[in-house]
Amino acid sequence: MPGMEFVPPKYQQLVAELQRRIADGTYEPGALMPSEHDLVTEFGVSRPTVVRALAVLREGGWIESRQGKGRFVRGRPALDALSAARPGQAALDSADGMAGETLDAGTVPTPSRIARMLQVPDRTKVFRRRLRLAGGGPARLVSLWMPTELADGTALTSTSVLRESLREHLEGRKGVRLDHVLERITARPATSEEAKLLGLGKSAPVIVIFAAARDAASNPVLVAEITLPAHQHELEDAYSLA
Repeated sequence: MPGMEFVPPKYQQLVAELQRRIADGTYEPGALMPSEHDLVTEFGVSRPTVVRALAVLREGGWIESRQGKGRFVRGRPALDALSAARPGQAALDSADGMAGETLDAGTVPTPSRIARMLQVPDRTKVFRRRLRLAGGGPARLVSLWMPTELADGTALTSTSVLRESLREHLEGRKGVRLDHVLERITARPATSEEAKLLGLGKSAPVIVIFAAARDAASNPVLVAEITLPAHQHELEDAYSLA
């Protein structure tokens, strides 16, 4: 149905959490993975969900099975380490990703696409912070959309530059933990304002990335809208065919 948001299946959510634990050292290389029973108990999912998630991790090179001994951590696969940070992740995590010029910060009616990603009715008043960033390459525009109550009591409502990442700031000020991001990528002509801010010709093409950050229960928390000059950016990814 139009307007419905994609929610990752439970096994994919479990895969993401186990990958995070391996990547941050919670499960160290060579360590024995928790048993299927332990994972079922901890995450409140079915055994088939756990079995499927572990199979994905094994096929991706994150863990290995040893006959009669169990499953052991191999660590972050080399290919995964080569993958560049996704644009949405960079907008949330880069310490200097917030450096630049703050264009405005305040409450505005949300457009339809953003409303669907935040799961609120069209034209709902939400908080928006817009920035023009130039550090680390060509200029880009970032609009951060979130419920007004999330922005209340944070430095986001000021036009001053943040000295920490957006994710660190929200976690420290509001206790919010972001778990995963869903990205959508589109291309279109730049608006007259975007062309001026990015130094582009009239109606030059831009790439727009919508990154919806969610919590561990897949509830939408915020949306980062990233606008890039199409002729100055390449989007690259790496993935296994195993």
